[in-house]
Amino acid sequence: MFKELFNHLTLGFLLVAALFSGCDSKVESKSTANTNSKSEKLIVGATPEPHAVILEQIKPLLEKDGITLEIKEFTDYVTPNKSLDDGSLHANFFQHKPYLDSFNSEHKTNLISVAGIHIEPMGVYSKKIKSLDELKEGDLISLPNDPSNGARALRILEKQGLIKLKDVPLASIQDITDNPKNLQFKEIDAPQLTRTLDDVSVSVINTNFALLAGLNPLNDAIALEDKDSPYVNVLVVKSGNENNPNIQKLIKALQSEDVKQFIIDQYKGAILPSF
Repeated sequence: MFKELFNHLTLGFLLVAALFSGCDSKVESKSTANTNSKSEKLIVGATPEPHAVILEQIKPLLEKDGITLEIKEFTDYVTPNKSLDDGSLHANFFQHKPYLDSFNSEHKTNLISVAGIHIEPMGVYSKKIKSLDELKEGDLISLPNDPSNGARALRILEKQGLIKLKDVPLASIQDITDNPKNLQFKEIDAPQLTRTLDDVSVSVINTNFALLAGLNPLNDAIALEDKDSPYVNVLVVKSGNENNPNIQKLIKALQSEDVKQFIIDQYKGAILPSF
């Protein structure tokens, strides 16, 4: 009799255990479903100003599409492309097409432009002179040391009548054919150019780094690149990801009327929308 009672109790215990086990399984399944329903994350690399600032404006737009935008800031031009290539980023936003082409060629990467967003006219700045006419024999000029921005800086100086260059796609210092004032050139990492202003007569600086240093291209530059510059800043992804739905949503948000108006209002001509 005790044996039968023990068997009944054991059977009852097993049934209760199975019931609770089934409940736990349902709770876990529900928890998993909730996790899967969360918004997707999109990680985009950018230099702080104006790129990260512009990206901040589109967070609400992307949230409506179920995307959480994470912005990773970089202060150089190499790491964000390497991070995109190794999969640490879904996209980046900091460069123009000539720089991208040069980077792909040098590093054997396959990164592609998917959208043009804005133009940042490159400027010539000085703490020592107020006009390029004041440059003297042998004065020192600092400019970016990467091939595309270096060539861009030299073309600005050529347009100002200071030098003449060979007709080549990416002109370098070695391509100077005429230099009446025997100007000297110092090539520096682009983020460091603003720090050279105390040591050189003039420096040719990318707008994003000028803005970071508190310089306004319209007010502080003694010469400014034409606004019809071909150096449009672009959104970049790794080849093969250009048709990803989340990337398409990112493009739509960046090329929205809200962003266009923000660029116009915020930068007042120092940066121009290109869409």
